[in-house]
Amino acid sequence: MDIDNPSKPKDEVAEGKLLVVILVGAPGSGKSTFCEHVMRSSTRPWVRICQDTIGNGKAGNKTQCLSSAARALKDGKSVFIDRCNLDREQRSEFVKLGGPQIDVHAVVLDLPARLCISRSVKRTGHEGNLQGGKAAAVVNRMLQKKELPKISEGFNRIMFCQNENDVQSAISTYSTLGPLDNLPDGCFGQKNPDAKIQVGIMKFLKKVDVPVNVASRENSIRESVSPQIVEKKNSCCREEEEEACSSIPVNAGFESKEAKDLDGTPHDAPTLAFPSISTSDFQFNHEKAADIIVETVEEFTNKIGNARLVLVDLTHGSKILSLVRAKAAQKNIDSQKFFTHVGDITHLYSKGGLHCNVIANAANWRLKPGGGGVNAAIFSEAGVTHVIHVLGPNMNPQRANCLNNDYNEGCKILREAYTSLFDGFASIVWTGAEQSKGSSEDIGSKALELCQSNGCTRKHSSNSDQKIKRDGIHASERSKRCKGPQDDFGANSTNSRAGKLSPENRNIDGSMSKAWGSWAQALHRIAIHPERHEDDVLEISEDVVVLNDLYPKAQRHLLVLARTEGLDSLANVRKEHLQLLKKMHAVGLLWAEKFLRADGSLVFRLGYHSVPSMRQLHLHVISQDFDSKHSKNKKHWNSFNTGFFRDSVDVIDEVTNHGKATLKDDDRLLNMELRCHRCRSAHPNIPRLKSHITICQAPFPAVLLENGRLVHAPQ
Repeated sequence: MDIDNPSKPKDEVAEGKLLVVILVGAPGSGKSTFCEHVMRSSTRPWVRICQDTIGNGKAGNKTQCLSSAARALKDGKSVFIDRCNLDREQRSEFVKLGGPQIDVHAVVLDLPARLCISRSVKRTGHEGNLQGGKAAAVVNRMLQKKELPKISEGFNRIMFCQNENDVQSAISTYSTLGPLDNLPDGCFGQKNPDAKIQVGIMKFLKKVDVPVNVASRENSIRESVSPQIVEKKNSCCREEEEEACSSIPVNAGFESKEAKDLDGTPHDAPTLAFPSISTSDFQFNHEKAADIIVETVEEFTNKIGNARLVLVDLTHGSKILSLVRAKAAQKNIDSQKFFTHVGDITHLYSKGGLHCNVIANAANWRLKPGGGGVNAAIFSEAGVTHVIHVLGPNMNPQRANCLNNDYNEGCKILREAYTSLFDGFASIVWTGAEQSKGSSEDIGSKALELCQSNGCTRKHSSNSDQKIKRDGIHASERSKRCKGPQDDFGANSTNSRAGKLSPENRNIDGSMSKAWGSWAQALHRIAIHPERHEDDVLEISEDVVVLNDLYPKAQRHLLVLARTEGLDSLANVRKEHLQLLKKMHAVGLLWAEKFLRADGSLVFRLGYHSVPSMRQLHLHVISQDFDSKHSKNKKHWNSFNTGFFRDSVDVIDEVTNHGKATLKDDDRLLNMELRCHRCRSAHPNIPRLKSHITICQAPFPAVLLENGRLVHAPQ
């Protein structure tokens, strides 16, 4: 409806008013592009307020945006508020910037969901790092909660854009608006005021009807496969996006409990579909691969509750399918939990009637994490919430990293790949089950990528230093061969206590048990069988193992591992472990003293992370220079320089007096502003902080100088 405001005096129209234009739209809707086009051609002075860059080029918060907008208005400039602003609460403070000489407008970029997702997935170099496969979940969730603006919120004018023509019209309207020009009040372009979720977005959230001509499922095949790079549709950018990441349901797209696959099998069971890894382009021996598949499947099916594993291949005559079927039959593996399926993995439901919420994609040697190609095709399938990309061992001399028929190493890598894949699936299902019981934080589709390649486990992540408000699998972690993934502090991404798959140790069915991903088991394997890792360890005794952190955060950074089974982290420590804690501390001191004899300028600190990324209790022995190329972000720094890091001497005192250690598991600690660990000055980013600490000569804070928390060279 087009409404002029009759209450406004006509003589007021002659005066040019400042404008606060609040852009409303999901990521990928074109808000930043809109601003750029208008500001490039307008004669009116504009300032773009973007939360992704408000903090000296880094992401900031709403308060900073409000302050910058107020300053621009005071300087006589109109402002664009370039945030998502998808609900009334997010807009309300900006609406209050309006006044007698300041009109508040909203431009609503209400474009099709698929277009926003496509743009977000394909773009690169985004200011808020919201791009690639992780962007899809954010767009999905935000559009579900979308609350279109109304005049009653305090807007003078609202302009709705529902296609590209509308957008161009809006750009033209504001581009031609001179310093003395005003626009009529009212609401323009809205077609359906009651629409909250676009029809397009539902295709990402609900299953579509099966085509009439769909072929019935091949129900005689039984097999399994796949290593991993979990790519969920998750991410975070601004405040609304952080919320979106924390609350996308794992069963978005699942039908009711009564629903069945085309062969009559109930499909409410969580299902992982995966192809055979490394047996095609990488030319891995089919017989050996089949043995590994069946062995890992047999182990996993004993603890997955009602979840299903499905091995998928394109052809009925597949050799790997035949071998796996035969071997699975010999081992009497439950065919309701593990079977094979012939079909295209990118169209399992739409063309094959098989419902899967997690699908593994066997990536080739050119694997590049992202949201296109097969990955995008899989995500378009109804019900798919996670894609796990897998890169296995290579025996093809025409491809990179060929193992030259070293099947001892190849079989080890392939077995770890499948184990890692199944553990990742278990984590996804467990988290979804827990949250369905009443948790306020539902699992979403995150962008998480693990890569098993010729003995090196790496996890690629496209998350920025922003927070995903949930435990579970976390992006921004890098698996390491010995140390394993480090959360964005060494294993956290975003709030991530990365490595740890759940706040408690549970099986998929909810029973208590270990729940660490395969990639987070590296330290545990070294601690239990150090003789198998002689090239990696520095010291082995009956109680502890010592090794270098693979991704050290300082010149000297050691780990002292407890060898006690079941002692996964500081949370498991009780009074009966007191002597072990003292032994770990004593060993750490000996190594620190050894380093100090070689370089007396070093200073050491010994302690534990409140919530570690890797399974197996381990003590950090770390020099306080923090001179390392591996310290790259806020989580890395704050995990060692806030209360999240518990000094060994304090832990020993607490266990002695109270029987357990105090865990400072607060997300805010890892997301605190960057401060020098000596003078406590604040810095906007890691490069600036590193530059400062190389010259800072301030004494350490008094609290660190007490109780032997710092270890110096003898005076």
